Amino acid sequence: MIKYIKSIKARDPAARHFLQIIFLYPGVHALFWYRIAHFFFKIKLKFIAEMISMMVRFFTQIEIHPGAKIGKRLFIDHGSGVVIGETTIIGDEVTIYQGVTLGSNTPKKGKRHPTIGNRVMIGAGSKIIGDIHIGDDAKIGAGSVVVNDVPPQGIAIGPKAQILIKNKPEDILNLPK
Repeated sequence: MIKYIKSIKARDPAARHFLQIIFLYPGVHALFWYRIAHFFFKIKLKFIAEMISMMVRFFTQIEIHPGAKIGKRLFIDHGSGVVIGETTIIGDEVTIYQGVTLGSNTPKKGKRHPTIGNRVMIGAGSKIIGDIHIGDDAKIGAGSVVVNDVPPQGIAIGPKAQILIKNKPEDILNLPK
């Protein structure tokens, strides 16, 4: 728990002290209760898991399906309107801002939500839709709609997200207007 709080303090310049993070950050509360709901989901007590998830959504406006798989030290900053779908997989040290959707574009069974790598930053209002992969250390710009894979260290920006490679300066210089 201490590593988790320290990781939030390192990523959020508004975080002043541990008590503030523990008591006043809805993303911390949502993730705490998600872990409990996920336990019940794994042992096939899905109704209890979904009840916990529903209560958390009511109090935090953060919806995390108990079937999602979330790595270490996810930081949901502000949190209102965040939706994380059932088959979503999230790596370690990921930062998600308010209004983000990790959703599906199909009613089929099986894997239908995104897989997010490690140390990914997902900007406010972004929508990452479908069974796609976001590579390690990628950044998703605020308000972006991403429906295709993003490579490691890639940057996805815009309402119809353009994929840029962080290591190619010409991509940064030739942004679409």
